Amino acid sequence: MREDFLHYLWRLARFDLRDLRTTDGQPIIIYQFGVHNTHAGPDFDDARLIIDGLRWAGRVEMHLKSSDWYDHGHQDDPVYDSVILHVVLEDDRPVYRSDGSQIPCLELRGRIPAGLRGTYWRLLHNESWVACAGQLTAVAPPVRAVWLQRVLAERLSRKAVTFQSLVNRSDADWEAAFYQVLARSLGGSVNADAMEMLARSLPLRILQKHKHSLLQLEALLFGQSGLLPAAEQQVAPYVVRLHREYALLRVKYDLQPIPATAWRFLRMRPNNFPTVRIAQLACLYHRSGQLFGKALAATGQQELQNMFAVSLSNYWKDHYRFGAEAKRSDRRLGETAIRSILVNAIAPAYFAYGLHRTDERYRERALELLEALPAERNSVVSHWKKLGWPARSAGESQALLDLKQAYCTPTRCTSCAVGCSILNRTDEADGTVLSVNEEARLYQLTG
Repeated sequence: MREDFLHYLWRLARFDLRDLRTTDGQPIIIYQFGVHNTHAGPDFDDARLIIDGLRWAGRVEMHLKSSDWYDHGHQDDPVYDSVILHVVLEDDRPVYRSDGSQIPCLELRGRIPAGLRGTYWRLLHNESWVACAGQLTAVAPPVRAVWLQRVLAERLSRKAVTFQSLVNRSDADWEAAFYQVLARSLGGSVNADAMEMLARSLPLRILQKHKHSLLQLEALLFGQSGLLPAAEQQVAPYVVRLHREYALLRVKYDLQPIPATAWRFLRMRPNNFPTVRIAQLACLYHRSGQLFGKALAATGQQELQNMFAVSLSNYWKDHYRFGAEAKRSDRRLGETAIRSILVNAIAPAYFAYGLHRTDERYRERALELLEALPAERNSVVSHWKKLGWPARSAGESQALLDLKQAYCTPTRCTSCAVGCSILNRTDEADGTVLSVNEEARLYQLTG
């Protein structure tokens, strides 16, 4: 059992409320359970209680054992002096405030319905891909739909914070921040970190100074990537020119390339090779040095997609990497790649800009864009589909990715609307009761 289960029990009053008393025998009347605090400090704020006839207003802290108060160092934090009730699974030690007064304690052991405890145990100790796999379809579709909207908003908010931090590090330059996010998006799941490293090693202001020369943009990006072959190993005039340009620009701007070992080519489709993506990034900034501004001004999804429909320079039309020739083609960004940029760069940028400007229109544009794009295809989304929860849009596939990562993998079932829906349907009469061995294991883990 974990503390988040106690939070769930308290938040939704899912324990036996009859004849509540402190471990010292003082009667407790709960008028207000308080507001769950997800930040630092006690677990619930603004609780209203009557303990032994006295009215209290303040905070509630929860632990599996009361002695965890000292294990967590709360006795040294004056913030916890405002705690009016200590709610625990087991009271094994009295707890005192800094002034020496004892904090009333409510022990929940024996007040948790057996069926509810059993359902929670099964969720927590489950070897399925997600804990609720066997019960997911029983959760009402409206509950799941509303929850996905909430999870998507959480995901976009986190990405917006990351984007804003990039803006702050770039001296409030939104174009520079977008450049880094765009580069990362072009890297895909395999080379995202390397592409971001590349963008950080080569400031956008330098690229913008040379945007009228595609050769110089390519020289800067390939030189900084560490992927440019040694000059003496190349006879291709294009590569020789890249070396010549980069040698001058590197000295001029005092540049330091990233290690070539940062890149991955293994088990990748040639169109996704980092060399191709870097060449595409050069073409994008050759066409426009103000991509974020163009994205803000775009009137719809088609205009956004057209922004990224670029054709590569002549060398890269018949090469996937330096050296060996390949079948000639334009090597344009594919539809899937462009959609990935819209999902992972444009939508978060809109959302971040809307938060920064306190302008709901840009946040709505982010959500509308994600709802208009088709769902992404990946193993996580496929798993959800097998469980009867298909994604109907990129917004839903993004939410399902976050649901798995932020809630299912760390088994935060009591913080998830789906998990709570399953637990809320359980009562002492119809819930799953633990076997003798499971009961013994439960008490062994909880002390």
